[in-house]
Amino acid sequence: MAKLEFSIVVATDAAMGIGKDGTMPWHLPADLAYFKRITSTAPPGKMNVVIMGRKTWESIPDRFRPLPGRINIVVSRQTDYELPNGVLLAGSLDLALDLANKDDVENAFVIGGGQLYKEALSHCDCTGVYITKIAKTFACDTVFPSLPDGKFEGVYASNYMVNDDFSYCFKQFKLS
Repeated sequence: MAKLEFSIVVATDAAMGIGKDGTMPWHLPADLAYFKRITSTAPPGKMNVVIMGRKTWESIPDRFRPLPGRINIVVSRQTDYELPNGVLLAGSLDLALDLANKDDVENAFVIGGGQLYKEALSHCDCTGVYITKIAKTFACDTVFPSLPDGKFEGVYASNYMVNDDFSYCFKQFKLS
């Protein structure tokens, strides 16, 4: 079976911040809908995979875990970390990709957090990045790393839209 390529999905503030104290410091329903559409849409008989670090898993409110309609894989070095039935545990990004590489999987997405994003950006099988860019700076303690020079090219950018407190846009990058 061929190696599984994957994309990254992230929302960042103007300073590339992605989180504060284990949560997103903004509320943007349009971004949540965009995230769900990207990570859930698959042809009949296929499913997508979302790969996330343990802290990202823990930051998702209980009522939304696991993310429905997708195979959820949590990356953690804690080999005895308890997860609900159906949620998979992997000790590394490569092991998560091995678990995800099944015939019924359409796409895989790394959805956070900071350490996993850093590893994913430099991974040879990362072929795309979806960024919701918020045109405001928040007090974040976790940031998204810069895209590696020359690895990705911008292929889409929406117009800026306005939320109550800030504007934002959707951007997409593909492997150069």
